[in-house]
Amino acid sequence: MAVYSMTGYASAQTGAPAASAEGEPRTQAVRRLGMEIRSVNSRFLDLSFRLPDELRSFEPMLRALVTAKVKRGKIEVRAALEGLDSNALPDPPTRVLQRLSSMQDAVQSWLPEARPLSVADVLRLCSNSTPALDAGALNITQLAQNVLTGLLDARAQEGERLSAMLRGHLKQLRALTELATPLVPQLVEQQRQRFMDRWKEAMGLAEGSATSEAAQDRALSEATAFAIRIDVAEEVTRLDSHITEIERLLGKGGEVGKRLDFLIQELHREANTLGSKSSALELTRISVDMKVLIEQMREQVQNLE
Repeated sequence: MAVYSMTGYASAQTGAPAASAEGEPRTQAVRRLGMEIRSVNSRFLDLSFRLPDELRSFEPMLRALVTAKVKRGKIEVRAALEGLDSNALPDPPTRVLQRLSSMQDAVQSWLPEARPLSVADVLRLCSNSTPALDAGALNITQLAQNVLTGLLDARAQEGERLSAMLRGHLKQLRALTELATPLVPQLVEQQRQRFMDRWKEAMGLAEGSATSEAAQDRALSEATAFAIRIDVAEEVTRLDSHITEIERLLGKGGEVGKRLDFLIQELHREANTLGSKSSALELTRISVDMKVLIEQMREQVQNLE
């Protein structure tokens, strides 16, 4: 299954002859329906529609189509309806002209001073009498499905690109983890040597004196506390485990964005603890490099569905 980005764009258009009244010759003007869908990242699914008044009735259908295929992201659906020939005007239906003439005569019989209808008035009133759009005539459903398929393809391509970048970062992160692993026993050995030096120092004092016993206790306490503080083996193990889980989720695909975001937070926590426990400059540098990579991964993961 593909890993989808929440970022994508697709558009398409279709056309059909403009609707005409029954019994009237169909005008040669052609109406064109254009549709586009934009998508950016969001924590949840956030849908918005920008449709002309003639297409408002199709919003529930469009909403159902999108929610069936998209689970996360800020989605904006735009549609526009226009004529291919902006200079072409539909012929006024004869029945409408007859009706307007009859109504004008009736009004002037009661109001003789009322002005006659102008050509502009007639055209405006005729345009208001245009029948409601038919979804089948303009193939709105098919067009929406085509645009949505294009959006999913764009999101899949972007998701694959982000996945490749994440895998590259994971490879670098695992290499840093492998560098940190052998440093842990080295640090423990260094502390053991320091403890032995302190012990010899204590035994070199007067035998049986209180000073010797105090030095011995202090050496034991310091060795124990330091060993606990520098033990980062658990953090290194968890880092490796989180990297393996992220690789598995990327291979699985689907809706993995939220889980990956959580794992990135855990990676950052372990890398930060690794740096705070470090008593060696090399391990500190490894921790800083890890956090830089993890921050880059966080930005990429926030775009995945």
